[in-house]
Amino acid sequence: MKPKNQGSMKNPDGFGTVGNPRCGDIMTVYIKVKKLKNKEFISDIKFETLGCAAAIATSSMVTEMAKGKNLDDAFKITRQDVADELEGLPPLKMHCSNLAEGALKRAIEDYRSKAGSKAKTPEKTKKASASKKKKK
Repeated sequence: MKPKNQGSMKNPDGFGTVGNPRCGDIMTVYIKVKKLKNKEFISDIKFETLGCAAAIATSSMVTEMAKGKNLDDAFKITRQDVADELEGLPPLKMHCSNLAEGALKRAIEDYRSKAGSKAKTPEKTKKASASKKKKK
């Protein structure tokens, strides 16, 4: 298998890094998000992995599975889904699919936390500050 979507990404909308201290694997997933008709989709996704062949394979597979999906559907991808798409993993390597799932979910959570902070308009912020001052 030739890894797909491997590499870093400049200015990602979200990224997530996970690692396993036992085996030393470290994975980072980067995402770009596009909004279409009130839904947010992963328009581009990349990964960087330092680890064994199984870690690289699961990272590549999770990016293939998530690309083009809306964020809610991508967030539902499980470690078992990743392993099944690879037609199985040895039991000692299942933790790699767990890392891939975790890195994707952290990237989505990172995007959502940034998007949530951008959602506050200056007017809402001013009103919130004014009401806090009144309460004091």
